This record gives sequence, C-alpha cells and structure tokens, in this order.
Amino acid sequence: MFLKRKMNDSTNSYSDKILQIKEKIGEADAVVIGAGAGFSTSAGFVYNGERFEKYFSDFRKKYGFSDMYAGGFYPYKTLEKHWGYWCRYIYNNRYMDAPRPVYQNLYDLVKEKDYFVLTTNVDHCFQKAGFDKNRIFYTQGDYGLFQCSEPCHKETYDNEDKIKKMVLSQGFQIKDGELQKPEDGEIKLTVPTGLIPYCPRCGKPMSMNLRSDQTFVEDNGWHRAAEKYEKFIQDHKKQKIVFLELGVGYNTPGIIKYPFWQMTSIFQHAFYVCLNQGEAYAPEEIRRKSVCMNEDIGVVLNNPFSSSITI
Repeated sequence: MFLKRKMNDSTNSYSDKILQIKEKIGEADAVVIGAGAGFSTSAGFVYNGERFEKYFSDFRKKYGFSDMYAGGFYPYKTLEKHWGYWCRYIYNNRYMDAPRPVYQNLYDLVKEKDYFVLTTNVDHCFQKAGFDKNRIFYTQGDYGLFQCSEPCHKETYDNEDKIKKMVLSQGFQIKDGELQKPEDGEIKLTVPTGLIPYCPRCGKPMSMNLRSDQTFVEDNGWHRAAEKYEKFIQDHKKQKIVFLELGVGYNTPGIIKYPFWQMTSIFQHAFYVCLNQGEAYAPEEIRRKSVCMNEDIGVVLNNPFSSSITI
C-alpha cells in the first residue's frame, strides 16, 4: 500500500510542529500511544556505558561482553550463572526507575485524554509512571514475569520477590529501590541453587516472559489486553484520533508503525505524530495528516511543551 520511499522530515520549524502537535492532541477524542525501545532509551534505560559498568563490570571482566544486551545471549554453563546475570538485568530494567522522567512527562500530557498504550517495551515503565494498567497492551512480554521454558502451560508468574532475593544473595543492598554495592565485600556472579526458579507443574526451568521465539506465553492477561486494544480502536475509529508513535524502529514495524500508518490513512479523522531521533518518517500517502520530529523524545516532551498543552 505504501511507497518504500519515506518522506523527509518536513521543513516546518520546531515551534510550528510543537504547536501543531499541541493542537491535534488538544482536540482529539482519543490518543493511541505506540512506544518502542527508543522511548525507554530517551528515559535513560540504555544497555551500555556508565549504567552497564556500574552494575555489570564484573561480568564484563569475566566474560568479555560490553553491554547488557550481549550478556543476555551469553551461553552460561549453569543455571546458577545464568540467573546470576539475569537477576541483575531484570532488577535494573524492571524494578529500578528510569533515570529521566520521560514517561511521567508523557503521562502528564495525556492523562486527561481517552488514551490507550500499545508497546513493545517490557520494562513496565508506563505503569510506574501512573498509566492505567487496563489501558496498556504489552505485546512482547514483561521482565516482571516468569513462564515455563517448555512451556507446558499458558500461565505467567510474578517474579519480583524471587528476583530481589537473587540480587540480595549476590551481596547487593537495596536502598530506595536502587541496587547498591556494599562498601566491603565482593559481589557474586552466581545465585544459590535453591533460588533457581522451576515450573510448578512440570519441573522444567523457568524463563522470562519475553517474545524471543515460539515458546513465548500469551497468557490470559495478554489476550485481555489485546481485546481491549482492538475495542478501543473500533470505538474511536470514526472520531478524532491521534496516533502518537514514540521511539519505534524497524525491528518489528508490523506491530506499531505499519498499523499506525494504515489506520491514519483509512480513518477519516486520524492524525499521525512520530517522535524519534533520527528515524522520524511517514509515507507520502499520509503526509498531510502527519507531523514527524527527528528530536530526542525526552526533550520534546519536556517543558515548555508538556506544560503548554491545553486539553
């Protein structure tokens, strides 16, 4: 349907685009937020650099990888070592707050609107920022859930208590939700055998509820959220609806990006907004119904933009 050639960022000024986005959101009957990895990156959830060194320098020294993402694919020889890495990874990216208040600024922008969130992110930042859990569809899973690795059944299990016990067993302390290394004492790279999670039904090792292969579990909560999202679209498709795409790349464009383009084209009163540093594009077919900004999302959502929105 759409041309492969993408339109360039428009020549309108930064302030003109801000004013247009303000106007469209202000008059909208509904806002559909589509958030990808770039949105959490803008909030400070990065997998390398200072953040990686602070919590994973011991893994880097032992195994040689230089970012959290690579560490997740390392073939650890034992489950004690596997969960030694993953408990830290999950705690950092699920139970610690993002360094910058980008999610909170977005919430302030849309909290008085009829909104729904569709996201491929698995870090739970939307709910922590105040978004209603009944208005969020986490399509790719949640770092906060275990599932059977087989999987022998379609249920997921909250892992917060288990993950906290794992990181504490390594020697970390938890203060105000943050992991802290003790002033003296060495941090362990493993966890005790007794803390390894196993499926309560078949006894196989548990895994994270992340869509990485065909074993991903779509539990009852997943299906309820999918139905709520579809109903939201159907209820509002004839109204003024803004599709607000934030930090969505081309790894899985069929989940958010392409459907947003298609619905913007088909729905008479739809409007498309794309905020994505270096990757803000829209097809020529919906150019007149779009605003794209190649800017850091956090900067755009920060003052004076968010505070100037009148709903």
